Amino acid sequence: MQIIEDSLDQLLKQVAIRTNAVANREEVEKSVREIIANVIKDGDQAVKMYEQKFDNVELESLKVTQQEIDDAYEATDDTVIKALELAKANITSFHQMEVEDSFIDAKKKGVIRGEKIAPLAAVGLYVPGGTAAYPSSILMNVIPAKIAGVSRIVMVTPPQKDGLNKAVLAAAKIAGVDEIYTVGGAQAIASLAYGTETVPRVDKITGPGNVFVATAKKQVFGQVDIDMIAGPSEIGVIAGSQAVPSQVAADLLSQAEHDKLARPILVTDERSLAEAVSKEMDRQVDLLPRKEIAKAAMDNEGFIAVVDDIDDAFTLMNAVAPEHLEVQLPDAIEYLNQIKNAGSVFLGFSASEPLGDYLAGPNHILPTGGTARFFSPLGVQDFVKRTQFVSYTRDALKNEKDAITTLARVEGLEAHARAIESRFDD
Repeated sequence: MQIIEDSLDQLLKQVAIRTNAVANREEVEKSVREIIANVIKDGDQAVKMYEQKFDNVELESLKVTQQEIDDAYEATDDTVIKALELAKANITSFHQMEVEDSFIDAKKKGVIRGEKIAPLAAVGLYVPGGTAAYPSSILMNVIPAKIAGVSRIVMVTPPQKDGLNKAVLAAAKIAGVDEIYTVGGAQAIASLAYGTETVPRVDKITGPGNVFVATAKKQVFGQVDIDMIAGPSEIGVIAGSQAVPSQVAADLLSQAEHDKLARPILVTDERSLAEAVSKEMDRQVDLLPRKEIAKAAMDNEGFIAVVDDIDDAFTLMNAVAPEHLEVQLPDAIEYLNQIKNAGSVFLGFSASEPLGDYLAGPNHILPTGGTARFFSPLGVQDFVKRTQFVSYTRDALKNEKDAITTLARVEGLEAHARAIESRFDD
């Protein structure tokens, strides 16, 4: 992987440059818009037509039966079930700490105000199919929603000629998914957003997918809420002289194997570590089943930056705002306050990124593409809505009447002022 060594100002300019992930974005936007319109118009008929066209599967029914789910669970290897159950326990214990309470404030005489927190009624989860089947993502999406109190969780996933992935169905059962439908692509997102004769309409859509899924989520946003527009995976590593090159390289490759446009980055103040990690990545990548994907990611978006000191490393990485950030330094937790922008942070030499992907408990649905500057990981708070309320007695309103009418008239809204004054007409 290329090594760059320059002034901090020049490095900051270089990290801002990203490859355009979608060459034919206008064509994708147009195709998705057409699919959504057809699903709105023809419902199940359009969905089945698109499944025949895109997945080459002719469907009689879209809904997966409970028997199919139970059979898949029973057929899943016991070690996989135990691993999923352990992951569920860790994810649950972490996200339970995110729960927020409603509040009431009645300190001022005659005034009651507050905020009521309530769960969304229905949430849809998109689960990719084929080789991109991730049981762990089902747990990460569903468990926070269940903790929030969502009463209906609907999962959609593309149909497969040889049947749905058993571990995916097992994970859905363990997580507590209520309904599963064999629908994929943009047509699945349209079905969840607008509803069909079979697929229910939901309030929010979460989960990863390809460019057509991501584009569909963007187009239906406003009709429903979405988690985020996810891009290619990213990992940043800040490491010093005590880091082990083979471990740093392995961690960088753990995300490079996701996508040809994934972004693996190492920032270090040790030139010798940079060279050793580069050699290790060249060696290790050839041992991977997905080596062509990982190699492309290394060439397209990956780099190793050598800076003057560790403070510069944090400045540079904050500009990148990576999805995942590892800090491979002694007493790594002491650097936590220097991290301003990152989706999820892994502190210390043993906190390898896949720990967060599968088992530690924090969510792995994370902001990408630099959006960690303003977006947060998926959590319980993403599955609730806040309703604010207020109650005033007549005397309490009288005390503040003049201030309200003054502001209303400053804004030229006479009816607002008169609505308040009407309470005091003789």
